[in-house]
Amino acid sequence: MDKKNALRAGALAAGTTLMMLLMSSPALALTRDDGDDPGTGLSVVETLGLYVLAPIVLFVVIAGLIMVLDRSHPDHRVTSPNIRTKAAKQKAGAKA
Repeated sequence: MDKKNALRAGALAAGTTLMMLLMSSPALALTRDDGDDPGTGLSVVETLGLYVLAPIVLFVVIAGLIMVLDRSHPDHRVTSPNIRTKAAKQKAGAKA
């Protein structure tokens, strides 16, 4: 029974892959659609700026804002079990 399911899954995957390859033929890209009005292409610098530099800058800005605006209490931060934070040491000293 297990071989039958594996064979069915393999046939389905092969059929799906074949259909995707046939339907996405590059020859279909040669005919223009109605209303198709492509603009000018991007230069290498514009492409790198848009798809590489812009996401990196956005990531750095968001990460920086999160670090600067972090208002979590030091006692709630997760640390290694054998490392005590300053706040934990002060509490332990005050209790003793």
